[in-house]
Amino acid sequence: MSKSLIALLLVPLGLITGQELKPVALPTPQTSGGKPLMQVLKERKSVRDFGPERVSRQTLSNLLWAAWGINRDDGRRTAPSASNRQEIDVYVVTSDGAYIYDAKANALKPVVATDIRKLAGTQGFVADVPVNLVYVADTAKLGGDDPGKLAAANADTGFIAQNVYLFCASEGLGTVVRGSVDRAALGKALNLRVEQRIILAQSVGYAKKSAGN
Repeated sequence: MSKSLIALLLVPLGLITGQELKPVALPTPQTSGGKPLMQVLKERKSVRDFGPERVSRQTLSNLLWAAWGINRDDGRRTAPSASNRQEIDVYVVTSDGAYIYDAKANALKPVVATDIRKLAGTQGFVADVPVNLVYVADTAKLGGDDPGKLAAANADTGFIAQNVYLFCASEGLGTVVRGSVDRAALGKALNLRVEQRIILAQSVGYAKKSAGN
């Protein structure tokens, strides 16, 4: 038996981290096409019953660009942020592991190499949905965590989440934004710093049946 195989067998599964998870280079986002805005607004809804179909890497790239991508040469984003602080990080939690979206590189940076989807929300469907987005505010970029600054982070998260809703309505995906998250457990799993606050999470996949609000 090779030394590398022995070393692998000796590593407890619970200790596998983002070091074993490779960065993912996303395809160039497709930024044209889609349904007309008024039709998208008419079709926007929340979905909580998802099928097993995986979201393709191209669709994920398009989704993340729509949510919080760079849409101008000066580095500004598809959603606004207070004083352009860009304090929200989008974590992408899938069956492969957890990543952080790097908008500048158009890539996913590895965080955790285990399936932690069940920690991304308290509802049962969260553990099986293809993609869970976790919106994390870096209060260090805000200059503190007083109520006014956290209110700005909450609003900025709402802008991003709505972009996801509109993209999903345009592309035939289902989504629901959620506040029911065990923030302590998920924050620990994502190795968040004390300055980072989980604001909301949002599930994305293909709807099994039509249900929404």
